[in-house]
Amino acid sequence: MALISYRKALNDALAEEILRDENVVVMGEEVAEYNGAYKVTEGLWGRFGSKRIVDLPISEGGFVGMAVGASMLGVRPVVELMFWSFAYVAFDQIINNAGCVRYMSGGQINCPIVIRGPANGGTNVGATHSHTPENLFAAMPGLKVVAPATAYDAKGLLKTAIRDNDPVMFMENTLLYGEKWEVPEDEYLIPMGVADVKRVGSDITLVAHGRAVITCLEAAQILEAENGIHAEVVDLRSIRPLDEETILASVRKTHRAVLVEENKPFCGVDAQLAAMIQEKAFDELDAPIGRISALDAPAIYSPPLEKIQLPTARRVVQKVLATC
Repeated sequence: MALISYRKALNDALAEEILRDENVVVMGEEVAEYNGAYKVTEGLWGRFGSKRIVDLPISEGGFVGMAVGASMLGVRPVVELMFWSFAYVAFDQIINNAGCVRYMSGGQINCPIVIRGPANGGTNVGATHSHTPENLFAAMPGLKVVAPATAYDAKGLLKTAIRDNDPVMFMENTLLYGEKWEVPEDEYLIPMGVADVKRVGSDITLVAHGRAVITCLEAAQILEAENGIHAEVVDLRSIRPLDEETILASVRKTHRAVLVEENKPFCGVDAQLAAMIQEKAFDELDAPIGRISALDAPAIYSPPLEKIQLPTARRVVQKVLATC
């Protein structure tokens, strides 16, 4: 296996899918000659030209709407958002059009579009550039939502998303782009709706998605070294569709759960998970379900304060100790 960055894994996935399918088109702000705001599309314009890698003006409502329309006619657009915070000006296009067209057409019209980009805080760019809206989009029937935590998952899930006939909201994290993991050189796909047990344990289940998975893995190492607690870490990978069985199987084994996300707590992804666990595995629980999320306020601009606002390994450790 090759050791490559999260950014390179995404770039490889895009290149492979462009070569595989002539209908795949990458579009967004600065994705072509500038190589993308975060260099995820670096080199693609030089390889594939302006018909496959398309620069667009700063008008998310306009170009997301164009991409949705194109997808209904057989194109497979991959739309890059500089920040997922900017998707809010395209809510009508994403939710009312992309999310509803297959249902409202009786299955006659598909919308094979991928919208991808960073959905995270922690980079000190202010509240309007730091939203984590995976819970908002996951609440909408017709949309699929994924949040890979590693380069391996990022590549396999992006390739699957591009081939899917439904709109997929692909949530990345700028703090992961430079991190490296082993990735197979041979082609592979990761199905949506299949969680991954990143660390096997017996005492408590930690459930997370995106960068919170890395936080949980760090917390699990601390718990084992300092407290002799063996935490199992379940990576959702896919929020919708959701792999309930992997989560429930882990909870039935450990009998305790702490849910971790970088989203805000009110109506967050973990609120849905907590309701699901208590409904379907209540008798298996030996303690209340714990939750760790971002502190419930707009993203703080101050670097030291924003670090405190997001989940940390020590916060997870404290919650686990209280739960156990």
